[in-house]
Amino acid sequence: MGNVPRPSQHLERDKNMVDTLDNLLVHFERRHENPKVAMWAHNLHLGDARATQMARRGELNVGQLVRELHPGEVVLVGFTTHSGSVTAASEWGGVTERKQVLPGLEGSFEQLFHECEIGNFMLRFDEHPELHRPLNSGKLERAIGVIYLPETERSSHYFFADLADQFDLALHYDESRVVERAEHGFQFLPNDPQRPVSALATQLFQPFAAMLPTSWVSAS
Repeated sequence: MGNVPRPSQHLERDKNMVDTLDNLLVHFERRHENPKVAMWAHNLHLGDARATQMARRGELNVGQLVRELHPGEVVLVGFTTHSGSVTAASEWGGVTERKQVLPGLEGSFEQLFHECEIGNFMLRFDEHPELHRPLNSGKLERAIGVIYLPETERSSHYFFADLADQFDLALHYDESRVVERAEHGFQFLPNDPQRPVSALATQLFQPFAAMLPTSWVSAS
């Protein structure tokens, strides 16, 4: 897949990410009781590799590793979109461009969710076990990262996955919008100038913060 590093690179990078995450947790535990850590990365990193075609190639990722290392203490969150715009390059190291995202392919989760005609919604798979069978049927899932190649999208950006096993929770935005540079994206908490807080991240995570276990290790 043109949007995905070679298996060996992906494996080493994800192992390093998990090692760094665990070191951060050890550090936070010295200063706070039951700290929660939110990790923001690509679906291919944070969705459990065992529920995707990555497993057939002998690959693993952050999502799989943190579930194995922290059983019962992890919430994996995935994002999907049917269409919209994105900032991406056409090649590794290339210039970033504003690109239109093609509508989800036939047989994909993106197209299925669009046909529900709900717009934007959230799925909690622990609350809806009836979703496991239809969403664990090996549908296509799209991956858009640093690179987006609409002309070869099927081979470059789609892979097979069982969504309800890949994630604990999924957020679908039917039409996404390109990320704009934030001139004032951070604010500081009163009496704590060393602690920057992203207002956007707070807004995104607050709706399901109550469901998080003691140590929230991973979120996409």
